Amino acid sequence: MKIAVIGAGKWGSALAHAYSQKNSVVISSRNRRDVENFVSIKEAMSYEYLVMAIPTQFVREFMNEHFEDKGQKILVAAKGIEVSSGKFLNEVYEEFLPKERISFLSGPSFAAEVMKSLPTALVVSSTNLKLAKTFADAMPSYIRAYSDSDVAGAEVSGAYKNVIAIASGVCDGLELGNNARAALISRGLVEMTRFGMHFGAKLETFISLGGAGDLFLTASSNLSRNYRVGYGLAKGKSLDEVLEELGEVAEGVATTKALTKIAKEKDIYLPIASEVEALLDGKEPKLSLMDLLNK
Repeated sequence: MKIAVIGAGKWGSALAHAYSQKNSVVISSRNRRDVENFVSIKEAMSYEYLVMAIPTQFVREFMNEHFEDKGQKILVAAKGIEVSSGKFLNEVYEEFLPKERISFLSGPSFAAEVMKSLPTALVVSSTNLKLAKTFADAMPSYIRAYSDSDVAGAEVSGAYKNVIAIASGVCDGLELGNNARAALISRGLVEMTRFGMHFGAKLETFISLGGAGDLFLTASSNLSRNYRVGYGLAKGKSLDEVLEELGEVAEGVATTKALTKIAKEKDIYLPIASEVEALLDGKEPKLSLMDLLNK
């Protein structure tokens, strides 16, 4: 396959590395990067197979500026909800091309480990199972890639786990212990399952790689950007300070706002997401976690 990866950050670069093991791969981004096989956005967007590693909040702007429908098939590698509209990424992309040509990547996968070719398992979800299998089968031997049709489950779990990771980082930053973190993550799994099933996601998705697998990884390691956001807040830093030090996009910050907005509109009980929103708005971390544990 000839594949173009759009987005030359850590995750995009890791996916370019992975796919290049068995395929011809180029990579592109808005800003020129001194990396192998870098091409212009115009050239990259002409490829039949595109891996979109663009942060959620920039997708619509990018697609409006650069996408011309030429029959491309897309694998979406970002996770989150568009704050301005409250739409999931599949809904945003479906404004530009048919859902039968869109698939979504999920599962426990830190970019640094994928870049080192360490064993990883992922899920490619699409309403078009043939397309999902095409992107899955193109993965290298060190990645076990499954395919399924539960796009809603992939979207919700991929977005929600980042919010739980922020809360988990606070828990560890406050040194509340392993018991508290395990309780928080377990409750987070229940919460994101409840939210996802409201939108038609399948229960089994949330106990699979893309659900529990990705949640456990993201919420328990300082390799996770969202975990580091929570950890920094727990250590007394402001959100602006934490994000500046991070130097990367932490999708959970914007996703939290989107989740709580949807929850109010749909009357869905989301105690962890609501408390994380209060935390991001300046609530004292210890008070926030203790209030959460008492809910």
